[in-house]
Amino acid sequence: MIMINLLPHREERRRRKKIAFFAGLAVAAVVGAAVVGMWYLVVQTLIQGQQQRNAYLQTEIAKLDTQIKDIASLKAEIASLKARQKAVEDLQIDRNVPVHVLNELVKQVPEGIYITAVRQDGQTLNVAGIAQTQERVSELLRNTAYSSEWLVKPELVESKAATIQGANKEQKRLFDFSVRLTVKRPQDNKAPAEAAAASAPASAPAAVVAKKA
Repeated sequence: MIMINLLPHREERRRRKKIAFFAGLAVAAVVGAAVVGMWYLVVQTLIQGQQQRNAYLQTEIAKLDTQIKDIASLKAEIASLKARQKAVEDLQIDRNVPVHVLNELVKQVPEGIYITAVRQDGQTLNVAGIAQTQERVSELLRNTAYSSEWLVKPELVESKAATIQGANKEQKRLFDFSVRLTVKRPQDNKAPAEAAAASAPASAPAAVVAKKA
């Protein structure tokens, strides 16, 4: 017996394919939405973690800024204290300088020169006096330039002839002069000694080697 299907099987097949196609689209949409949702959650988690790290870093940076300010203020206080200490030490060192200056003037002023005024302003010493000849003034400049421990850099400010009447009414031709000098401070005198002491150990091995040779 032969059976013939008279139902519209083609339309039924198309309908099934269409249902399967839309079902696939729905599944793909659901999977895509799930993937997007999961990616969104991951991104949000990463963003929150980074925000927490940024907040922690900002808190630590603020602490460091406070500490840096404290350190800067401490450094300023230390520098101020060091400056005060140096000022006190300089005053203690410089209080004996006038004595050294007067002793040095006695040593370096040659015969034939009479000092009439001495004035010190910081490290500058102005000396005024009367000399019998110009050569005496030149000798004073040479002495302070080459053989003085405390007086350096002599500079002749003025030297002019003057006539002075003596006790027996004799007129003498003398020279009024003014000299500017620089006063060495005790710490300036210590510097060459310290430099020599520092270089002494370095030169000692060379001497030992020379002896062995």
